[in-house]
Amino acid sequence: MTEDNWVYVCNTNEIDLEDLKRFDYENKSVCIYKLEDGFFATDGLCTHEQVHLENGLVMDGEIECPMHQGIFDIKTGEAKSPPACEDLKTYSVKIEKDKIFIKL
Repeated sequence: MTEDNWVYVCNTNEIDLEDLKRFDYENKSVCIYKLEDGFFATDGLCTHEQVHLENGLVMDGEIECPMHQGIFDIKTGEAKSPPACEDLKTYSVKIEKDKIFIKL
């Protein structure tokens, strides 16, 4: 890990707008999202049945699970629709010289 638990993920140009990138580190799987107002990070597994969100649909600041269509708010992790009822954990993101870091 880097200083203060900030971990390098990728460069900013590696994620398209309203898309995500999967990032696995040690025993964690995280999704990094690019929205109109910046980059955000959540746990990578749906809280409903632990399906990875990397193939989910990102739209209007939300991620839809590819298996059962549970929806989460990307910025807050809030579960917005069933069957998801438990929120996703979110992580702080910082950008330095076009490099994305998350705090784990």
